Amino acid sequence: MPTSTHDTRIEVAPDVPLVRITRVFDAAPHKVFRAHTDPELLVRWLGPRDVTMRVEHHDCRTGGSYRYVHTTSTGFEAWFHGTFHEVRPSGLIVQTFTYEGMPDGVALEKVVFTDLGDGRTELVATSLVDSFADRDAFVASGMEGGVREGYEKLDEVLAS
Repeated sequence: MPTSTHDTRIEVAPDVPLVRITRVFDAAPHKVFRAHTDPELLVRWLGPRDVTMRVEHHDCRTGGSYRYVHTTSTGFEAWFHGTFHEVRPSGLIVQTFTYEGMPDGVALEKVVFTDLGDGRTELVATSLVDSFADRDAFVASGMEGGVREGYEKLDEVLAS
């Protein structure tokens, strides 16, 4: 497994119930964007290493929707779904995100892909939830490890 030279920053805002994730990838924005929008690539990297992912549907366009499941080695399933509110090729994805185990906890997510030149992309993903309690539960759920492992897997996908 290659080790990334880039850190994944995960920050919580003190005054707004949001989580911001920032990461640089050694790939052009169109490649990083495609890895977020092509379900065949998405299943190769989204989530921690100990889960498998199956996409039920993934219509990544403005007005589209998605639903997928992560399954652990013990057979536990975690289903997620949402709607794409705005999709701009190689630049922006705005979507909702719901973990079906907590259906009232809908997050609004904005992912921005910035071209840093020299074949590098900065990704900034901001997730806004409706309460500090929900935000803190999201962070306490172990999402940090899953995000870091997922981005390590994304490095591998982008290098292949």
